[in-house]
Amino acid sequence: MNGKQLDGLQEYFQLPGKDYGIRELRQGLIHNTYLLLKHGVPEFILQQINTRVFPDVPALMGNLCHALPFLSAEDYQHIEVIKTKDGGLYLDTGEAGCWRVLTYVPGSITHNTTSRPGIAREAGRVICRFHSLLKDAPGDEFIQVLPGFHDLELRKRQFVNALENASEVRKSQARQALSIAGKFMEYPFPFDMNTLPARICHNDTKLNNILFSEKGEKALCLIDLDTIMPGSFLYDFGDAVRTIVNTAPEDERMLDKIKFSRLLFQAFVEGLACEPELLHEAEVKHLPYGAIYMPLLHGLRALTDFLSGDIYYQVAYDMQNLDRSMSLLTFALRAAGELDYMREVVEKKLGQSGN
Repeated sequence: MNGKQLDGLQEYFQLPGKDYGIRELRQGLIHNTYLLLKHGVPEFILQQINTRVFPDVPALMGNLCHALPFLSAEDYQHIEVIKTKDGGLYLDTGEAGCWRVLTYVPGSITHNTTSRPGIAREAGRVICRFHSLLKDAPGDEFIQVLPGFHDLELRKRQFVNALENASEVRKSQARQALSIAGKFMEYPFPFDMNTLPARICHNDTKLNNILFSEKGEKALCLIDLDTIMPGSFLYDFGDAVRTIVNTAPEDERMLDKIKFSRLLFQAFVEGLACEPELLHEAEVKHLPYGAIYMPLLHGLRALTDFLSGDIYYQVAYDMQNLDRSMSLLTFALRAAGELDYMREVVEKKLGQSGN
């Protein structure tokens, strides 16, 4: 949409003012996102929902609105959906797509990576707080908006299918990633996800989906809540570890820069210990495997998308999905090599808290 059309969307929402300035945010991979500014200061978030990724918009927005009333506390920043003037949760414009408006959290920043234990510790704390606040939410009201989102066996099948149909050029370009993926295809995860406690999870807890205070290291809340739905705490643990404990960007090309920081891992787990009664014994026992499971799953997804011609993730350059897959799969290798260390830290920090 052009600037005039974007301006025109404002009149359909219950905004306290009008004639907001608009500035595009380009860091997201899924939605088109804009800031609504008053005198240059952000006040709201305007998003065009990617209906190719999230075709069931009513379910998506329903999950969000089931969760948001619970996600409010003195130590957790509340976010609201701004309804349309006819009381809807989003605006369906037809050809121009579906749009929504959310409140902006002032004084907040995000981090793509960190080297600071304080940030890692706060990330663990706020993720645990998120789960604590949602533990009494009615789980039967939440819909699986992305069925099989973290089903590793499904992602393996999709990967194999993409490989069978990929061009010889893309297979040749992905040779190193295919070698690493092949090593993990039969990795012996010692649990069945279906037997672990079910929770309402964020399901995308990478570090830049956490808002921090711009004046310090305090974590404020989680954002990008589209994937809130039933899942396992291992998903949120593993997604956080892959972006907090690895100090390199998700699409880092220099693989020797991809590290597993023991200092950051320990700090992150210390943050999780702020809610000592939250986790069950079975979750604590298998948490370290989440740090392998999630980067492996996301690495396969990025590699599948590359082999398929970049049809899911937005890419800034031709090989970005391949770079993502190599980075993620390499971190899965690093995490697998730290399994005994992760068990030791988790047992020490959380072993007595599992209920």
